[in-house]
Amino acid sequence: MSSTPRALLIVDDDPGLLRQLRWAFADHKVYPASSRQEAADLVRKEPAPVAIVDLGLPPDPDGASEGLAILADILTIAPATKVIIATGNETREHALRAIALGAYDFYQKPIDIDTLQLIVARAERIFDLEAENRRLLEATAASPIDGIIASSSEMLRVLRNIEKTAPTDVAVLLRGESGTGKELLARAIHKLSARAREPFVPINCAAIPETLLESELFGHEKGAFTGALKQTIGRIENADRGTLFLDEIGDVPLPMQVKLLRFLQDQLVERIGGRNPVQVDVRIVCATNQDLDSMMAEGRFREDLYYRLNEVTVQIPPLRERGADALVLASFFLSRFAAEYGRLARGFSATALAALRDHPWPGNVRELENRVKRAVVMTDGPLLSAADLGLTAAGEETPSLTIRDARARAEREVLQLALAQAGSNLSKAAKLLGISRPTLYDLMQQHRIGLDL
Repeated sequence: MSSTPRALLIVDDDPGLLRQLRWAFADHKVYPASSRQEAADLVRKEPAPVAIVDLGLPPDPDGASEGLAILADILTIAPATKVIIATGNETREHALRAIALGAYDFYQKPIDIDTLQLIVARAERIFDLEAENRRLLEATAASPIDGIIASSSEMLRVLRNIEKTAPTDVAVLLRGESGTGKELLARAIHKLSARAREPFVPINCAAIPETLLESELFGHEKGAFTGALKQTIGRIENADRGTLFLDEIGDVPLPMQVKLLRFLQDQLVERIGGRNPVQVDVRIVCATNQDLDSMMAEGRFREDLYYRLNEVTVQIPPLRERGADALVLASFFLSRFAAEYGRLARGFSATALAALRDHPWPGNVRELENRVKRAVVMTDGPLLSAADLGLTAAGEETPSLTIRDARARAEREVLQLALAQAGSNLSKAAKLLGISRPTLYDLMQQHRIGLDL
């Protein structure tokens, strides 16, 4: 983190209190303001992560109109700023109104410096997390192909190769682990080609029994075999003038490989039971997660078919080799699913970001998408944790089984759950837990939640 002091805006008309707060936040670059206009001018000049605003300011020192107006101004100019409201006991209802209008939290005078420092530190932490999540979401714009989320140099290189290959009619072989998005890239090739307005026909060669694969690909005539009650057009004919995507090409049995090779040589389709070959114009894109070189060496995949399908090879890197793409994709999925399911989740906690970076992702993008979807649906709070994603945070060790440690873990989990359900509002969280705010502060310090959440 940069050593540059963090900006902190303090809006108060009491010179003595301003001096006290300057001393308390000596490690910050404090911007003092005593009026609404001063506060607005400072925020426009340099938005601060956190602002402390006294509700009772002239010309309404006994009310809250001026403080609430300043709150509205700050959030209009710098919506990401976390505004902490200062209030006296007699104006608690005004503080609650400020929370409803968008204030991050409030504290009651007289000031307890330790408590205020804790609130500010936590507000800055939330500000940083939200900024990181916004940055990740905006990083999706780095992808040169619409619909493909990527920012890493490894994946951007793949996308540039797709852009070069797509406008041609060469056969493309996509190679990569399961869950890396091979079909999505095949569709991108089709959409970027001159065939984009024609059919894109996918077929998973591993999902169709060997006895049915020929009929699926080439079609059949009425009466060609028992149960053939009518003429059926195969997938290859359906893809005429478009693109045929053969997924899991390594699972095609040898007899069918011979028939595919014959088709590729002259683009003629012979339906089962038919006598008149049908001329088609089909571009072929294939995909596999198998080692076709080893399969050829073992005689399980025809070399001549391989070279017909492999005019251009695109190797798709697994997610674990794509740098920060896991974070970029996770942020994209969170935003999409939160909107789709009407959930409150808006970002990831520090533990979640660390876990997303460190997880090896054996299931690649598909695994990531499923974990984020489940977490968004099942979690009520605004920030998803590593536990919500079913991941282990970086450096996390096997938990101790002693009763004391188990109780401490349970207490910490309940605190985090209450804070999440309260939208990170400390007053609401204390109420949910049935404890006072000072007790909540003590527990947060004890469990270091202000640093880790």
